[in-house]
Amino acid sequence: MQVKRAVVKLGLVLAMIIPCAAWGQSSSTNAFSPYSMYGLGELQTPGTLRTRSMGGVGIGMRSTSSINLLNPASYSVVRPKSFVFDFGVEGQCFYNAQKYGGQTLKTSNYTFNFHDIAFQMPLARRVGLGFSLTPYSSVGYRMKHEETSDDIWGNIGRVQYQWEGDGDVTEVKLGVGWEIIPGLSIGAALQYYWGDIDRTYKTAILENIVGGDQIASASGVENYSISRLKGQFGLQWSPIYNRRRILTIGATYDIGGNLNPKVTKSVTTGDVITSVAKGDTVRLDLKLPRQIAVGIYYTTPKIAVGADYVYQNWRGSNSRIVERAAGGFDVAYRNTSTFKVGVEYTPNRGDIRSVLKRWSYRAGVRYGTFNQTFGGLNVNEYAVTLGVGIPLRIMGSSAIDLGVELGQRGSFDRINEQIGLVKQTYFKFSIGITMFGEDYWFVRPKYD
Repeated sequence: MQVKRAVVKLGLVLAMIIPCAAWGQSSSTNAFSPYSMYGLGELQTPGTLRTRSMGGVGIGMRSTSSINLLNPASYSVVRPKSFVFDFGVEGQCFYNAQKYGGQTLKTSNYTFNFHDIAFQMPLARRVGLGFSLTPYSSVGYRMKHEETSDDIWGNIGRVQYQWEGDGDVTEVKLGVGWEIIPGLSIGAALQYYWGDIDRTYKTAILENIVGGDQIASASGVENYSISRLKGQFGLQWSPIYNRRRILTIGATYDIGGNLNPKVTKSVTTGDVITSVAKGDTVRLDLKLPRQIAVGIYYTTPKIAVGADYVYQNWRGSNSRIVERAAGGFDVAYRNTSTFKVGVEYTPNRGDIRSVLKRWSYRAGVRYGTFNQTFGGLNVNEYAVTLGVGIPLRIMGSSAIDLGVELGQRGSFDRINEQIGLVKQTYFKFSIGITMFGEDYWFVRPKYD
């Protein structure tokens, strides 16, 4: 009876959440950024809300009460006869500013979508299984520009350019972790990437009057269709492990490889009659980067501190892919390095008098580089994160997590202004829930 109830609970939760998540991933609400115009778009921060609130650290984290999506070796720590489920949603506010023609142009956009669905369960003694469904990258932008040259106005007419894009790539991950000896765990995971990205651009010639009719136009559409399987390996070693202190060192390696998206292109022209001028389907030689990540994580009953370093080999994998931007400069891939530091403080998990002392307070910072260059210029990005975990029971593992992130990408300086790079500031607010962490589903009660 206990097992049946557990299965029914999980089935109902998944039945409600997975359709919503699938709809969210097929919508274009995960990002709204001009930095998502090329390639796979803007990469999402991996991990559950607990790790994202700590700056994104987690390569060395091992926890029986929450899921670690960053290192499959951590799946081995799951408690026997237990089950952990995690679900998170995220809202984002994007503020973009660009200096053009002596003016500062500003826009703001808001999005909301799910971030992760994950569960973790034991398979055998010291062996655990983990599953997750998370957004890997997102595309969302809409821009317009009108030619102001007197020669073009006089000889051709008003020329208007428009660029739009939406879509995303989702990662499905299934892994196993095994503690081969006390304090040493290894793990491996399969990662399946799928998604669709649509990009459109349009050039229209209008009459030389305000609100004039369209005389002629040319439109292009590109659809990226992605469906590929990759892999990840992980390791965790705890040189210090006792009831008061745990020190864990972790590492992961993502094998990367050819994503090989199918790109369908078409160009149409129209004045009185619209006709297809060109259409073909090709395979783009776009590769996911090889990634090496290392981290350290130290915990006591009150404090957890972690630090990670992540290196991604985007340039080496995609050195031949160079796109021409509308501004006339080249967009190319570059290798990236990201540093993350985070801390969590819980005053007293078992305090029965003060609710606030049972809460977990989190903070972190992240600094790195964007994976593309614009006219040979690098774009730096950083973020500051804060969060809180609210347990649902005294000494319980189920919890509601709240988190915020404030970040920036790009900056204003003389060189960046010359090619019109955008300074982007964003704010994220997230809600997550970890369920059934403390419930031993498969233990038969002695008394009903």
